[in-house]
Amino acid sequence: MAKKNEVPNFFVYGEPSRSLDVGFMHVETVMDRKTVHFGHVAPHKHPLMGQITYWFQGGGTYRIEDQTWNFSAPTISFVPSNVVHGFEVDDQSDAIVVSISDDMLKAMTAQVDLAIDIPTFLTGQTGDPAWQRIGALLGMVAADYRERGAESEKVMVGLVGVVLSLMGRLGGGAAPSTSPAVALALSLRRAIDRHYKQDWPVAHYVDLLATTPHLLDKAAQEVFGSTVKDMLLQRRLLEAKRLLMFTIRPIEDIGREIGFEDPAYFSRFFRKRMGEAPAAWRRRHLEPKVQVPPGEN
Repeated sequence: MAKKNEVPNFFVYGEPSRSLDVGFMHVETVMDRKTVHFGHVAPHKHPLMGQITYWFQGGGTYRIEDQTWNFSAPTISFVPSNVVHGFEVDDQSDAIVVSISDDMLKAMTAQVDLAIDIPTFLTGQTGDPAWQRIGALLGMVAADYRERGAESEKVMVGLVGVVLSLMGRLGGGAAPSTSPAVALALSLRRAIDRHYKQDWPVAHYVDLLATTPHLLDKAAQEVFGSTVKDMLLQRRLLEAKRLLMFTIRPIEDIGREIGFEDPAYFSRFFRKRMGEAPAAWRRRHLEPKVQVPPGEN
């Protein structure tokens, strides 16, 4: 079955992925969709939009890619498009979920103090003024969406931008610089996301991005601390880990999916980077050890 052989892509949870209008935004609570997930949202991703999830009551277990946390309200996350995430909560838990199209996020990049191309997961204290502001702002977003829907887009975009910046202040990191090197590095990462399965040589990315090998590698090192070749290998490794954790596909099939026709070569590639064979890593992560966020000890 398809659901067992690939990480599902959704529009909003439980609904097939579809194209989005420019400037798309959608707001609902987790429990608005309770009859679809009953508190168990299986690992999935959204190809064309990022999501803010603000837990204002309850708690549970949250997963982003291969990391898992126990959490309790208040907690907030930002998950960019194409990042695998999911959670388990009880029926007393609830959150406001704001889904924002990639084109809108891109337009907001220069105005917010948060890196919106990487996941962020933050927990706080109920009485903290910063968290009270986040709760109030997202409450306004939810209320405005209920009353006016897309007609209140300008108001909601402004409020969401403030929320993202507050997340940056709370530890989510600063927004990427708009320098040429950073712009080139982010373009490289987007290109790798689109083409890594094709096993392109570095020279192909140089041509695609109309740059030079030196400038591309310098940008990759400056922004991501890796060479272009290492970024390609890390992206293939990430996809291998996703498929090992979230699907039941055979090891050989997963290797072919990410560009390794030789199963033995894929196994050596994976073992060199993870310290164990793909099958052993998969067994060990069937019930991943819960990680506690910094400051929660």
